[in-house]
Amino acid sequence: MTTVPAPDTDTAWTAFERRDRAWDGRFIVGVKTTGIYCKPSCPARHPKRENVTFHPDAASARAAGFRACLRCTPDDVGRDRIAVAAAVALLEAAEDRLSLDHVAAKVGYAPHHFHRLFKRATGITPAAYARALRAGRAANALSEDSTVTEAIYDAGYSAPSRFYEADAKRLGMPPSAWARGGEGVTIRWTTADTSLGALFVAATDKGLCRVSFDEDADELRRRFPNATIEPGDEALADLAAHVVAAVESPDRDQDLPLDVRGTAFQEAIWQALRTIPIGETRTYSELAALAGRPAAVRAAGTACGQNPVSIVIPCHRAQRIGGALGGYAYGLDRKRALLASEAQRADLQE
Repeated sequence: MTTVPAPDTDTAWTAFERRDRAWDGRFIVGVKTTGIYCKPSCPARHPKRENVTFHPDAASARAAGFRACLRCTPDDVGRDRIAVAAAVALLEAAEDRLSLDHVAAKVGYAPHHFHRLFKRATGITPAAYARALRAGRAANALSEDSTVTEAIYDAGYSAPSRFYEADAKRLGMPPSAWARGGEGVTIRWTTADTSLGALFVAATDKGLCRVSFDEDADELRRRFPNATIEPGDEALADLAAHVVAAVESPDRDQDLPLDVRGTAFQEAIWQALRTIPIGETRTYSELAALAGRPAAVRAAGTACGQNPVSIVIPCHRAQRIGGALGGYAYGLDRKRALLASEAQRADLQE
């Protein structure tokens, strides 16, 4: 597995202060006053900053004279990361379904324990990850193959019935419609005024499929050239009002229906974004680690950029190591405004 460089000391201290699990396995904290080394999420009381040192791994900490913390057992983190990465590789290479027992045995863990470990590292269960992989392959194949049946077999399903029983709903529209650019599907759209400009909101009968600034219905026609694209109704206006509220009065507990699909990795990144509390940010490195691919920092940034429903999936809460904002599809001024508004609301909630 590729080694990810340790963060700078300011970033490391911030992660240690908030006991951020996303950084476990990325660096080690040495405590001078006790002579022990810990993982970033160690629940023990924090020492003063001048009494800690940061190390790229446990071996470096031991070489500096520290011993492992018995409370947070930092030596287990590296093994856990390797196991999750190995499981991801197994699932991605598998042509048939793999049971949890099989995957856990291959990486040397008890099934129940590994189930919790995998979900903590990636945000989803091994079974959900495998379903996302198959559905992603099906979506790609449906856009390339001449028939739905060919696409289903190419995606790794043992029979068409398995696809329709387990995963067809993930595509958000019938598979034949997906293959034909949204044919037979109605997508409604509207625009709504916000303090950051006009917001474009579109949805299928299942949920939001596009939330963006500076766009119009032409973007939907490009994405779904054969769908029925029409102005929204009262139901969409009500849904759009909730999205506007997320801009003006951000609330992470909103549960808006979505009809978006991506690769397994993209969906893991999007899910990780939705767990970031208001007033906080995460680096692309942290998001990659939460998605189970700590080395895929650039891919995490790309997944943020490909987020089809801005605001609802808060990709503006992603930034580079060191505090640089990174990119934002709708302009850095909007990103700054969103973050400032959320920071202010977080302060009011304290």
